[in-house]
Amino acid sequence: MKLNFLEEFGRYLILLKTMFAPPENFTMYRKETFRQMHDIGVGSLSIIGLIAFFIGAVTAVQFAYQLEGSFIPSYYIGYIVRDSTIIELAPTISCLVLAGKVGSNIAAEIGGMRQKEQIDALEIMGVNTAAYLVGPKIFAGCVVIPFLVIIAAGISMAGGYLAAVSSGFVTPNDYLLGLRSFFESYYVFMMIVKAIVFGFILTSIACYKGFYVSGGSIELGKASTQAVVLSNIMILIADYTIALLLT
Repeated sequence: MKLNFLEEFGRYLILLKTMFAPPENFTMYRKETFRQMHDIGVGSLSIIGLIAFFIGAVTAVQFAYQLEGSFIPSYYIGYIVRDSTIIELAPTISCLVLAGKVGSNIAAEIGGMRQKEQIDALEIMGVNTAAYLVGPKIFAGCVVIPFLVIIAAGISMAGGYLAAVSSGFVTPNDYLLGLRSFFESYYVFMMIVKAIVFGFILTSIACYKGFYVSGGSIELGKASTQAVVLSNIMILIADYTIALLLT
C-alpha cells in the first residue's frame, strides 16, 4: 500500500511537471482555457447558487433558534452568517460540490480520450498532451473557482437574510447591521486562498485520474469516483492546514 501510494504520488508530480512546458500553439491553448473557464464557471453557477442559498438560510435559522431566550443581540445572526460563510462554508462546501460535478466530468473527459486513443494520436502529432489537456483545466479552475466562491458567499448571506427576516427572527435593519459589524477583510483573503488551493486540488487530481485510466467503461467509472473521493479528502486536509497556517 505504501509503495503504491508513493508510485501514484510520483506519477502525479511528473504529470504536473510535464504540464509546465512552452505551448506548441498559443492560440489553441488559449481557446481551450476559455472553454474550460466557461464549462467550470457558467456550468456550475446554478448548482453553486442553489446550495449557497440554502446553506445561508439554514445557518441563519439554526443560529436564530440558539439565540432565543438569550441576551445576545439579534443582529449577531447576520454577523455569524457572514463570518461562517466567508471563512468556511462558501469555499469548502462549494469546492466539495465542485469536486463531484467538475472533477468527475474532467476525469471522464480525459479518461474517454485515453480509452479512444485520442491522447496517443495527439502525442504522435507532437502535442504535449499533459500541457494541452491538463494545463488549461487547472488554470481555469484556479481562476474561475474563486469567483464562484465569492458569488456563493454573497448568495449565502442573501439566503440567510430571507430566511431570518421572513421567519421573524430578526428585522432587516438588524440583519444588515450584523453583516457590517466587526468585519475583517483578512477573512476574505483566507476565502480566496482556500478557493485557489481547492480549485487546484480538485482539477489536478481529476486530470491525473483521467489521464492514467486504463481498461474499459468500468475502470473509467472507478477513476471518476476515485477522483471525487480523493479530491474531497485532500480538500478537507488542505482546509485544516490552511486554517492552522492563516489563523
